[in-house]
Amino acid sequence: MTKIESLDVNVYNIPTEKPESDGTLNWDATTVVIVEPTAEGQRGLGFTYATGACARLIGDVLTKSVVGQDAMDVPRAWSSMVRAIRNFGRPGVSSMAIAAVDTALWDLKAKLMGLPLVKLLGQVHEEVPVYGSGGFTSLSDEALVHQLQGWVHDENIPRVKIKVGESWGSCPERDLARATLARRTIGDDVALFVDANGAYGTKQAIRLGQAYDDLGVTWFEEPVSSDHLSGLAEIRSQIPVDVAAGEYGYDLFYFGAMCQAGAVDCLQADASRCAGFTEWLRVAALAESHGLEISGHCAQSLHAHAACAVPNLRHLEYFADHARLDRMIFDGVLDPTGGTLRPDLDRLGLGLELKRSDAERFRTRI
Repeated sequence: MTKIESLDVNVYNIPTEKPESDGTLNWDATTVVIVEPTAEGQRGLGFTYATGACARLIGDVLTKSVVGQDAMDVPRAWSSMVRAIRNFGRPGVSSMAIAAVDTALWDLKAKLMGLPLVKLLGQVHEEVPVYGSGGFTSLSDEALVHQLQGWVHDENIPRVKIKVGESWGSCPERDLARATLARRTIGDDVALFVDANGAYGTKQAIRLGQAYDDLGVTWFEEPVSSDHLSGLAEIRSQIPVDVAAGEYGYDLFYFGAMCQAGAVDCLQADASRCAGFTEWLRVAALAESHGLEISGHCAQSLHAHAACAVPNLRHLEYFADHARLDRMIFDGVLDPTGGTLRPDLDRLGLGLELKRSDAERFRTRI
């Protein structure tokens, strides 16, 4: 048996270049919790974009569930972690903490086997389509145009997404003006998506969805709260634009309820939130059983290999904040030029290495 020998966890807090916002939240930094397990001279790497509280939970609870187990049996370690957090609740911090460990264990296993992760999981796609994502409501019109032009003209990404629902949906005219500006900037041949982050009410979202359809929008993400499954289903039934949600799903039961409610045209899931690759792959299978595709939410450097391993993949979100952060602290980050991410089959595991000296200045106390 190849025993997991140790589990190191660190927290890095990286400020954004400027304060940012979407329809329902403001932020000025991104926190990443990085886990590194070891076995037989190999060191795995996994992470979640989450609160540093995840690191405390990993240290206090999850480490003892993982260290000493067989590094080849990742689903067994995952099940052990899920049982260990019973009294703390599965959604939120617990699932994000498990995600950091689970993704690190899959990376470690692939390295021990001398494989890129996608070959361990079983490769279906050579590459995964991505869409440029940012378009924060805090951006000026000039900054929005600059970001969109960068994706479309410089990196040749044929899909982009902007944030709408400014100030909890209280500025619908501004939302439509920004969507109009986006369409004018990218032209008619580039797909335009919008994301309200749950800012609208149900009927408001229906009205705006019809207006977005007139602008050629094809993806309306979280028009209402992702917990409002009946509202999502009603919106979906009333507008031609595809409705998407799921980034705040933490377990298979939630995704099952979302599918059964007919709430979405495409199911989103985030491996850095829904307890790692072990659960993310199950979510993809669940989506397919309902005739749905899956889209990976953010964390593109984490998702690329797993996304290439599922047949019903639609695309992966190439999130501006994570693109900047990943290049600052990781070596091996994939290039989205041409509108796809292609796993590097010459690198083991996820293909990422922590740039320790560069990351050290952002490390915070657990």
